[in-house]
Amino acid sequence: SQSEEQILSSKLECVQSMQDGVLEEAECTESERAALFPPRGSGAETRTQASLKLLKVETEALHSKVNSEDLYVTSILYEREETKREVTGGEVTELVWKLCLAHSASYETADLFMTLVFELRHLSLEALRALWQRSSFKCRDNWQPLIDALPSCATEVCVVLMKELIASGEVEEDKVEYFFWSLAFIPKPTSGMIESLAPLLKSPRASQSCFLGVTALLHRFCSAHSSCDGVPAVQSVMRTLGKFLGENCTVQDSEHLSKVQLALRAIGNAGLAAAALAPALGSCAAPGQARPVRLAAVQAFRRLPCSAGVRPSCLPGTAT
Repeated sequence: SQSEEQILSSKLECVQSMQDGVLEEAECTESERAALFPPRGSGAETRTQASLKLLKVETEALHSKVNSEDLYVTSILYEREETKREVTGGEVTELVWKLCLAHSASYETADLFMTLVFELRHLSLEALRALWQRSSFKCRDNWQPLIDALPSCATEVCVVLMKELIASGEVEEDKVEYFFWSLAFIPKPTSGMIESLAPLLKSPRASQSCFLGVTALLHRFCSAHSSCDGVPAVQSVMRTLGKFLGENCTVQDSEHLSKVQLALRAIGNAGLAAAALAPALGSCAAPGQARPVRLAAVQAFRRLPCSAGVRPSCLPGTAT
């Protein structure tokens, strides 16, 4: 509803003086009026005056000289100077202790955590395992700095250790999910990472994030390596996924249907690595199959090149 008089009104007036494109002086007056009882006309009013005046201009600040030899082109990715000294497990253990004692919402904690991530990249698998034995404790608020840092480490040894901890049940479920989703962001995947993670797909407890995370890692690996389908670790993953499809992608019940659909999504996620499964995908997309299976099979072709073999447009009764 609208009243005859506004409850709150504001007004701002400024007078500015310019000379040669530079603000020399500014005078501003701001008033605020609140009418508590509009019909009676009573209320409260405040008035604020501000004055700004230019005192001096330092010419050196306006024209700073930059040595062109110090300039270089780079990306906007975070840069950190690599350490040239040898990192020891004892130093990293001490770093974890400092993280536990630092305030959780401080700049110090952020810097310590980043330092931990970068120093983990210099440790061997044996040193990393020994570090876990010494630093697997939980800090206040049930925080485990090492578990949070391992996914960001993004090296083969960090992935291998994290896989071992998951397989032994030492990592909480939410941390496991976070690790699998982080696999898509590893900049330089290796065949050793894929080989380490492949057995997790065979576990009855393997989640959707496990299937999609591992195959996203596969996709990035194959994008950087030609003929990746000949790499044994890649072949192992694709054989596992192919077994979920069975003989002709025939499903018996709703639980089996969910597994087949997940396998098809993972195959589509793998991209070039799934070229050998193109004929199996063609069978899954053929008329007579359950509609959800056909749809998932057609979508699984999205990253495969035309040279891979059967394409959805070639299948009878399949819309393009």
